[in-house]
Amino acid sequence: MAKINAADAGLKVIESWGVRNIFGLPGGSFDSTMNAIHNRQDTINYVQVRHEEVGALAAVGEAKITGKIGVTFGSAGPGAVHLLNGLYDAQWDHVPVLALVAQVPSSAMNTNFFQEMNENPMFADVSVYNRTVMTAEQLPLVIDDAIEQAYAKNGVAVVTIPKDFGWQEIEDNYESRAANYQQPLLPEPPADKISAAVDILKAAKHPLIYAGKGARDAGDEIIALSEKLHAPILTSALGKGIIPDSYKANMGSAGRVASKPGVEIASNTDAVLFLGSDMSFQSFFIGPQAKYIQVDIDGAKFGRRHHVDLAILADAKKTAAAITKALPQLPVTPWYHAALTDKQNWEDWKTSFENDDETPLRVEPVFKQINDMATDDAIFQTDVGNVTINGMRYLNTDKQQRFTTSGWYATMGYALPAAIGAQTEFPDRQVWPISGDGGFAMVMQDILTQVKYHMPIINVVLTNQSLGFIEGEQDDNKQPHSGVDLIDADYGTASAALGATGFEVRTLAELKDAFAKAKDAKGPVVIDVKISDLRPLPVEQLVLDKETQDPDAVDAFVKKYHAESLIPFRQILEDAKK
Repeated sequence: MAKINAADAGLKVIESWGVRNIFGLPGGSFDSTMNAIHNRQDTINYVQVRHEEVGALAAVGEAKITGKIGVTFGSAGPGAVHLLNGLYDAQWDHVPVLALVAQVPSSAMNTNFFQEMNENPMFADVSVYNRTVMTAEQLPLVIDDAIEQAYAKNGVAVVTIPKDFGWQEIEDNYESRAANYQQPLLPEPPADKISAAVDILKAAKHPLIYAGKGARDAGDEIIALSEKLHAPILTSALGKGIIPDSYKANMGSAGRVASKPGVEIASNTDAVLFLGSDMSFQSFFIGPQAKYIQVDIDGAKFGRRHHVDLAILADAKKTAAAITKALPQLPVTPWYHAALTDKQNWEDWKTSFENDDETPLRVEPVFKQINDMATDDAIFQTDVGNVTINGMRYLNTDKQQRFTTSGWYATMGYALPAAIGAQTEFPDRQVWPISGDGGFAMVMQDILTQVKYHMPIINVVLTNQSLGFIEGEQDDNKQPHSGVDLIDADYGTASAALGATGFEVRTLAELKDAFAKAKDAKGPVVIDVKISDLRPLPVEQLVLDKETQDPDAVDAFVKKYHAESLIPFRQILEDAKK
């Protein structure tokens, strides 16, 4: 029987699951696995990052776009600890990731050896599978188990490998289970539940469809249901792109990372069909009086965010199609007219600033340049903070574009690493990491990774010299600004020193020139745009209606946010009823 190093056998298993890329930074404790990566360089692509957190987030960014498992690694001790932010992002957003974690040689374990630590407890909370390999022979089997569990439970699997085991020769006879693995069949909606849902939706005067990540493949079915029911649609941040942004009944999202029509429709609905989402803030934006139909494949999620009138344990796509089939064609209502008008008013307000040349620049001209240059299959990896709000509002995902962010873990510094992951898997697709200056500064050393691998990534940095999202929270709490001010830095110039093509942008003319030149650049580009520190319009606390709110407060709000053309939803709904 042929022999093989155990680490090579483990990599063969990883490859059998269709993995093509692995992200990480080697250390001495990972030598045996690095040797295997070198041996198998024709069948697996290693991407060297400059920080293990970047490697973990790159694997996450790849997994979120492909739906397939991402793979990362870290050495014993500090390298392992650095993985955690990326792994928690995968856990919270429910994507499969495998982390290979090095350990000191087995003979040195439990002796307080250099860089030795008990790693399993550290990963217990973040993982669905967490094992230390105990013999060289079991290394491929443990990796096989880990990947299977990561897929089955949409989470993080951690395999810790003592250094000496990877070097040991074992029989080359392990048979991976990858070919036999099948995704579980998603549950069909029961007929009585469909009938009950139809009754609730038919009786509603203000129905709403809310779609989350679990409805990712149900866009056509949701639109068909919307047009039969005449109900507006909302999506979660993780669900952006399920419905084209330009679709007339797509109101955007509800919450702080949201749109005006999204918040207003959510707060005025009397019946909501909630498909495949666990959005944490539902109870803040959907009133307790609303009839609530929740559809999910995980029964543990029923009722934990909002009172539920009807729970349906079923696939979102199948359920939307079944309700549409059972539902009679309903007439257009004032509610639906008002929703469409509200959406159009919001779109008109947003586009009115697209050519604004005030300085510091508003964000609308920046996103216009991105949308104009973006290809039909562009990938937008968006960081955390005000940039998330602006990405949700202004990025167009009308075709095959994809949008991701660090949804529920919300770690700053997500965009640049996630873009490395996406570009590695899709070298011919356009990839846009969009960051604030706070998040970019955390991970900008890995512009070097983009340079090393000649990645044509277009990094956009929105520099407002503030942790603007937190600044807004401090304003809401009526507390002094503390710890949110950032000194300015020329990130385009600094990135040029690292080998990228860099631009500093302060005016509309410079913005247009930078994007025109970026089209022809080779390798990574960093466009640093100095923007205003004006808070994105706080749609979760609108002050627009003089009939129901303090007129002086309305005037102050409208003036601050240049919101003169925005119409209160109460007025829109009343006009629709006339």
